[in-house]
Amino acid sequence: MLRRATIFHNRNFKGAAMEAIQYIDRATGELKTENPPGEGFLRFLYHHPFGAVGLHMLVKRKFLSALYGWLMNRPGSWKKIKPFVEQYHINMDESLRVADDFGSFNDFFCRKLKPDARPIQDGFVSPADGKIIAFESIDQLRQFFVKGNPFTLKDFLQNEALAEKYQDGSIFIIRLAPDDYHRFHFPSSGNVSASCKIKGSYFSVSPYAVMENFTKVFCENKREYCTVSTGDMGDVLISPVGATMVGSIIETYPPNSTVTKGDEMGYFTFGGSSVLLLTEKNKVTIDTDILNNTRKGLETTIKTGETIGTLTAV
Repeated sequence: MLRRATIFHNRNFKGAAMEAIQYIDRATGELKTENPPGEGFLRFLYHHPFGAVGLHMLVKRKFLSALYGWLMNRPGSWKKIKPFVEQYHINMDESLRVADDFGSFNDFFCRKLKPDARPIQDGFVSPADGKIIAFESIDQLRQFFVKGNPFTLKDFLQNEALAEKYQDGSIFIIRLAPDDYHRFHFPSSGNVSASCKIKGSYFSVSPYAVMENFTKVFCENKREYCTVSTGDMGDVLISPVGATMVGSIIETYPPNSTVTKGDEMGYFTFGGSSVLLLTEKNKVTIDTDILNNTRKGLETTIKTGETIGTLTAV
């Protein structure tokens, strides 16, 4: 039985009494505390009765995220770049362009990195920067997120045949905070399908939101998915999921083509978001540290191109 994370314990809203978001820094093994942008606002929205009114009437709606995305595209928004870089310690040495070269905040937010900034390692790799949890089966995920309605792949994919195909497989969830690099890439090489787009809401993917109802966030939010036929690792399903203040999910790959591990798949415009991966049963073995941290109820930091799994030995 998986133990739920401290942040997923049910508590009444009492301002600072809400549990902090803790995670494991993969590079050092240290337990750290996250300080996400808009933390106080997220606590109010998801853990206060008055906040819930605003959430359902306004925040989850497309027009608010679209409006904020438009504002972040305005020339005057470039003034937000340097304070954001300083507050969240963004490593601009990795960026292809310096901070002064961006025409708007969204231009900076969707920045590309230098080719050597994210080395592509062996095995099955992370498609994005962020914090990861992973489960060997959908049943384990349901045990972890016990609040709200049960999560089903049929609801998430809206495709019964695909839901059946991945029902006994593994699931990886990478959560991107607003201060992360927001382009996403292919975790393995193979033949990639066209993207299936599913319209939806814009709930936050912060643990403050997900702890209340994982199913609502992931099965009601705007999302897309495609599959990569890899050969030894089977067919891998990749799904970028939008969230509050995500203006758009932009796909940049050519559909029905051959891709190489690490190739860019697309990017998110401003906001937090997630990338969800599904693998077929007995095809990919999740890295031990990620699996153990998940069992302890902790996310693990991850970078694009880092190994998150290996081919399952037959």
